[in-house]
Amino acid sequence: MFCSGCGQALAAGQPVCPQCGRPVAAPPPPAVPNLAFEVANYANRVRALSTVWFIYGGLSLALGIVGLAFANSFLNGGGFWMHGPWAHGNFPFGPGFGSAIIHFAWVMVVLRSGLALVAGWGLMERAPWGRVVAIVAAFLSILKIPLGTALAIWTLVTLLGYRNTSLYDQL
Repeated sequence: MFCSGCGQALAAGQPVCPQCGRPVAAPPPPAVPNLAFEVANYANRVRALSTVWFIYGGLSLALGIVGLAFANSFLNGGGFWMHGPWAHGNFPFGPGFGSAIIHFAWVMVVLRSGLALVAGWGLMERAPWGRVVAIVAAFLSILKIPLGTALAIWTLVTLLGYRNTSLYDQL
């Protein structure tokens, strides 16, 4: 090590230059984060994202079951509170129209919730297909305002792009 003022050779740990009295330059700052740090940081973000996909899938399933129970009661049961032209299954397209709607809605709820749970599992396992499934699930849930939209944006920002693709491949 040499003095930055006069060029005199300095011993290690010497606070000032013995010739000119100039203080020794501060040590260089610590090294910038390397690839291992970036991959570890990205792995934590992917783990958090997968946890939220699990929560979203379970919440979608639970709310879908509750909503479809009410819809089934409304469309097919009628009950004492249903009065009007559709009372007791008198639908314009036939008596089985209400149950057909309910069956279709059940399939959609199970598929949407299943896709969210599979996306969470794929991201948690860091499987190569998990990234693709999560991106597809994000595009399909982007119109589910507000939770689906927020989760979709977070997923797309986290998983898309060259840098994120290469970091995910490193996992």
